[in-house]
Amino acid sequence: MEVSKTKSSFYRRLYVAWLIDSQTATSVPALMEATGMPRRTAQDTIAALADLDIACVFEQQPGARNHAGHYRIQDWGAIDRQWIGRHLQQLREVLGYP
Repeated sequence: MEVSKTKSSFYRRLYVAWLIDSQTATSVPALMEATGMPRRTAQDTIAALADLDIACVFEQQPGARNHAGHYRIQDWGAIDRQWIGRHLQQLREVLGYP
């Protein structure tokens, strides 16, 4: 099944937001491990969540250096988090993620 770049980009953003919100992967290295995506793709995807009005914030660990910390979804905006949970398998299949 051929999937448009627009759809795969949208699904990637939804899936990354879900991984962060479910605390499955809350850092760039954890996202890379969970999905197999390159570092730059993971970073760009997190940055692009704002385009969907998903508020994702980085929380620095107290006293930590070099940006040690984790991401957290502060607000889903108009996105239905429960829909993502119900369609995780479809998202993984379309994206080719484990």
